[in-house]
Amino acid sequence: MIARSLPATLGALRRTAEYSEQRIGGRSVKDELRENLIRKIRAREPIFPGIIGYDETVIPQLVNAILARHNFILLGLRGQAKSRILRLLTGLLDPQLPYIAGCEIRDNPYRPLCRRCRELVAEHGDDTPIAWLSPEERYVEKLATPDVTIADLIGDLDPIKAARGGYDISNELTIHYGLLPRANRGIFAVNELPDLASKIQVGLFNIMQEGDIQIKGYPIRLPLDVLLVFTANPEDYTARGKIITPLKDRIGSEIRTHYPLTLEHGVAITAQEAWTDRASPIRVMIPHFIRQIVELVAFLARQDKKIDHRSGVSQRLPITSLELAVSNAERRALLSGESETVVRVLDVYAALPAITGKLELEYEGELQGGDKVARQLIRQAVGQLFDEYFVEADFTEVVRWFDLGGTIRMEETAPASQLLEQLRLIPELLERSSELIQGPDRSAGQQVAAAEFVLEGLWARRRISRTEEFEYRTARQAVATAVESDLDLSRRHQLH
Repeated sequence: MIARSLPATLGALRRTAEYSEQRIGGRSVKDELRENLIRKIRAREPIFPGIIGYDETVIPQLVNAILARHNFILLGLRGQAKSRILRLLTGLLDPQLPYIAGCEIRDNPYRPLCRRCRELVAEHGDDTPIAWLSPEERYVEKLATPDVTIADLIGDLDPIKAARGGYDISNELTIHYGLLPRANRGIFAVNELPDLASKIQVGLFNIMQEGDIQIKGYPIRLPLDVLLVFTANPEDYTARGKIITPLKDRIGSEIRTHYPLTLEHGVAITAQEAWTDRASPIRVMIPHFIRQIVELVAFLARQDKKIDHRSGVSQRLPITSLELAVSNAERRALLSGESETVVRVLDVYAALPAITGKLELEYEGELQGGDKVARQLIRQAVGQLFDEYFVEADFTEVVRWFDLGGTIRMEETAPASQLLEQLRLIPELLERSSELIQGPDRSAGQQVAAAEFVLEGLWARRRISRTEEFEYRTARQAVATAVESDLDLSRRHQLH
C-alpha cells in the first residue's frame, strides 16, 4: 500500500477534510488528547500499555484528568513509573500534526502566534510551506534542577538575531525561545518540580494562567497551547524544596502513584522490565519461586524499620537484582561447562550489589551495614515463601538426616548433576521439593534449585543451619560452633 503524501502548503492543507481549519484550527492539544482518549476507551484499546498494577487506582484518575483537560502532577516515591506514564501520553496524540515550516514554536497554520509566522502567512497566503510533527517530537521533558533559569524554560533576547535582522532589541523577532514555547501544541513535562527555584515556578504559573511572559523586562503575549504535566516526590516538599502555592493551585489534578500492591503485580513488572531474555550460549531458566523471592525482598524492605521509608524502595531493586541473579547463574554454567542452568537461591545472594545500593538505611540499619540488612531481607523472603508453599508439609525426615550428622555443601560451580546425586542422599527432600517445579521439565537444574530452596527455607526457620559457603548441617552444630566461638573469644580476652 502506497503511503498518502501529506499537504506541503497551507492551500493544500485547507482542501483536506482531516486537516481543515474547521477540524484543527481551534482545537487545543488538550482537546486532541481528550478526543483520542475517548476513541481508545470506546474501542477498548490499552491506554497506557506496559503499566501494571494501576488499573484500579492511578489510571482512572489519569483518564479523568485528561477528560477534564487538566494540567496534572504525579506524586510518588522513586521507581513508581511516573516518568514512563508521562512519556506514554504521546500515544494519545495524532499521528501527524501540521505546523508552519521553520517555526521555532510549531505554530498552528490557521492561527499563528509568533510575528514571523503571521508575516509569512500574510505574504505567501496559500503558498505558505507546511511541515509535520510526529507524536514523539511533540513531547518535551525537563529534569528540574536548582540551576534552571527563565532563559532555559521561557527564553531570552538574542542580540545576534537583532544585529542580523536590524531589529530593535525589544522586537519580538529577537527572542530565542526556551523549552516551554518550543513545546507549543504538545506536552511539556517537568520532572522533580520542587527542585525548580521559586521564581521559575512563578514563570510557569504565569504562562498557565495569563499566557504572557516577560523577558528582560519586555512583556510578551504568548498564549501557548500546551499540556503541562509534572512529577514530584512528596517528601521533596520539606526535603529539598517545595511547590509554590500559586502554582500548586493552578495544577488541575494531583495524582498519587504507588508501589505494586500485590506480589504478583510486582513479579509481572519485573519480568517485563528486567533484561533476562538475552543472547547467550547458556539457556537460563528462572523458576517462579525465585522471581517471588526477588520481588518479596523489595516488599519486605518497604516495611523494614531499618530502611528509610521516606526515600522509598524503588522497583528498580527487584529488576536489577533479577538481572544479576541471572548473570550469576549464567557465569556458573560457563564455569561448569553446562549448556543450560536454572537460577537458584544462591544466585539471589549474588545480587547483593543491586540491593545494597538502593537501600537508604536508618540509624539501626547503618549500624548493621547494608550487606547484613540485605542478607536478612533475602532470608526473610525465603522463609515467608517457604511457609506459604509448604503449609502442611512434614520435613521431619530431612531435619533428622542433618541431626544424625549429615551435611551437604551446595558448591556454586558444581554441575547440577553432581549436586543432584548428593541431594538424593537426603530422605524425602526431592519428593517434597518437586512440588515447586512447574511444567514437565524435571531436569537436574530444576530439581537442584527446588531442593536448595527447601534447604534455605528450613535454615530460615532455624530447623537446620548453614555456613556462608552454603554448607547445610544440623542446627545443633551451629549452636555448638557459636558456643565454642564465644569461649574462644573469652579466652583471648583473659590472655590480654
